[in-house]
Formats: sequence, structure tokens, C-alpha cells
Amino acid sequence: MNAHEIDYQIFGEEMQYVELELDPREAVIAEAGNFMMMDDGIRMDTIFGDGSKENEGFLGKVLGAGKRLLTGESLFMTIFSNEIQGKKRISFASPYPGKIIPIDLTRYGNKFICQKDAFLCAAKGVSVGIEFSKKLGRGFFGGEGFIMQKLEGDGMAFVHAGGTMARKELSPGEKLKIDTGCIIGFTQDINYDIEFVGGIKNTFFGGEGLFFATLTGPGTVYVQSLPFSRLANRIWQAAPQGGGKDKGEGSILGGIGDVIGGDRRF
Repeated sequence: MNAHEIDYQIFGEEMQYVELELDPREAVIAEAGNFMMMDDGIRMDTIFGDGSKENEGFLGKVLGAGKRLLTGESLFMTIFSNEIQGKKRISFASPYPGKIIPIDLTRYGNKFICQKDAFLCAAKGVSVGIEFSKKLGRGFFGGEGFIMQKLEGDGMAFVHAGGTMARKELSPGEKLKIDTGCIIGFTQDINYDIEFVGGIKNTFFGGEGLFFATLTGPGTVYVQSLPFSRLANRIWQAAPQGGGKDKGEGSILGGIGDVIGGDRRF
């Protein structure tokens, strides 16, 4: 453990970025593609895995990094280190509209479980691994929530939520039903399972999927209102399909209604 201690500040409302302040020899790790800007004097390196186990052998690093492929992430991560005297700042941006959530792992027993694409960046020393479901049903029916990431250590980590974020504090035995894609993450004491929606009409015509994720306390749960998969699906459905034609959502007149309404794409 003993992750680097870093100060931070989050800027923005709906398209946020986090600015981290690095003392000399401090470093942060991040997923590729999240970098925004940094002061001169910070060095960037690409590494296998998360760099949390510096004394680990080459084979161990390869195996650890290889597990990340199961979450759809790259084998490599990027590490940014302050190599000179004086404080330096580096910023990472959220990939789509939403909120950046700071997670102090020491407050959650040094472990936090999150969606596979929620991780943004963390202090060096934080381990970024995978959390397998222990129940077969979750594997077949859990959808986005089957394989999740686990953040372990005693430092700061930052995750990203789509849309608006809700934080729920569950008491012992209290249960919360959530769409699997709307889960950002939860503390390690939360019991996570899958529950069938039930009812023939709900199953075939409800449009909400066949299963809920059920989270049972005690613990803390973070929920997002707009998972990226849902956003991407709505954009795909609204996009022109075949021959440049679209749905003409704004009017019962379709394309003619778009012209009347002021859509001048042609």
C-alpha cells in the first residue's frame, strides 16, 4: 500500500476535469485517453498494469495486465511523475457529460468496486484489478455488471459517472434495485446480485430488460443517471439509417417537418 498522497481540485459542472497537484517524486496513473494537460517537468511513461507492485517479476506484471483485457481495457496504463523540484499540476478530463467522483479508499476499507469503464485516474500505488462475480447467474444475466473493476490501496482514486450522480447509503439488509448499467460502484460490504423482473408483460413489453441488479447493505452505492451505453444506443437509434434517411423525430411530417422546424442539414 502506501500510495502517493495527492491534492486535487475538480472543475466544471457537466463536462468536468480533475486537476492533481504532485509534489516532487509523486505520480499518478491513468487510463489511456483521459489526459488533458500538465505542467512542464512531469514525465509520462507507459507501463504494464498499474505499477502498484514495483518489485513484482515480469511474468507477474504481464499476467496482472492481461486480466485487464477481460474488462475491455488496454494492457498498458500511463504513469505521470513529477521529476523536478516544486509542485506541478496535471489534469484529466471526463470522457463524456457527467461527474467526476473522488474516492478516498481509506474511508472504504481500502477497496472500492466500480464499473469496468468508470476508472479515470488514481495516485500511484493504487491497484486497479478486476472483480469477478461469484455467482453463475450474474455471469449469464448481469450484462454490464458482470465483470467489474476493483480499486485497492490507501490513496485517492477518481471515477466518472454519466449524467447525474446519486449516492445511496444502505443500512444492513436494505435493498436497492438498479439497472445494471446505472451502477457506478459500491463498497466491498455491499452484496451484489441479479433479480428477474417477473411478469410476462414486463418481460416482453417492459423495455427495461429482464433483470435488475440488487444491491443489499450495509454500504455505500454510487448510481449514474446516464450510462454511456444507453447514451450511445439512443444516438445510434436517432442517427440516419440507410440512404441518409432519419426518423424525423421532431415532427409527424418527417423530413418535411425538419425543414419547417429549421433543420438545414442538406
